Amino acid sequence: MQIAIPLFPGHTALDSVGPYQVFSYLPGAEVVVCAARPGVVEDDAGLLAVDVRRSLADVPSPDVIVVPGGQSTHRMIRDGDPVIDWIRTTAPHATWTTSVCTGALLLGAAGLLTGLPATTHWASYDVLASFGASPTQQRVVEAGAVVTAAGVSAGIDLALTLVGKLAGDDAARAIQLGIEYDPQPPYDAGAPSKATPAIRELVGAVLDEQRRAALAGR
Repeated sequence: MQIAIPLFPGHTALDSVGPYQVFSYLPGAEVVVCAARPGVVEDDAGLLAVDVRRSLADVPSPDVIVVPGGQSTHRMIRDGDPVIDWIRTTAPHATWTTSVCTGALLLGAAGLLTGLPATTHWASYDVLASFGASPTQQRVVEAGAVVTAAGVSAGIDLALTLVGKLAGDDAARAIQLGIEYDPQPPYDAGAPSKATPAIRELVGAVLDEQRRAALAGR
């Protein structure tokens, strides 16, 4: 079973690293990190550089696709991108096509979310809806062979959900224990419905500025 995680400049690291860590423990799984071209791919902070050794062309028919997000997804949608073309081509042959955070926007740009319930980072619900999807605040949303996860940290939940479907609930529970994934956050503000209006406005302003910078190529 081949699980492909396509990276691109400006991706959010945890979107891909969280699922990668889960799937790396799945017996029989070949986890492949790929990009438009082999080489170093930097995250959206410019601090983490991943040496990607496989191109998208090297991975034409994965069984599972896990698309991360990042502010650069907005520019990719506007300008077109090889990752979107690859998703459009490979998804019909995959058992599961999934996304984390704004990776859902790339699924939408590839034409996969029309008429489906889906989720993404809460600050991008409007963009998600523009692709014909019905945004929901659920952490993981299943819609047939398409599964989307909410922002950043929800990628771990997505991966464990898929492990349960691929290898059974006990396998998912074992991996959850192996990575000691037992969230007990010190603050209860991890969803827009739980945060105060002031916190939502603060985060929204920061994300809007990051989006503008990404669209401007900065």
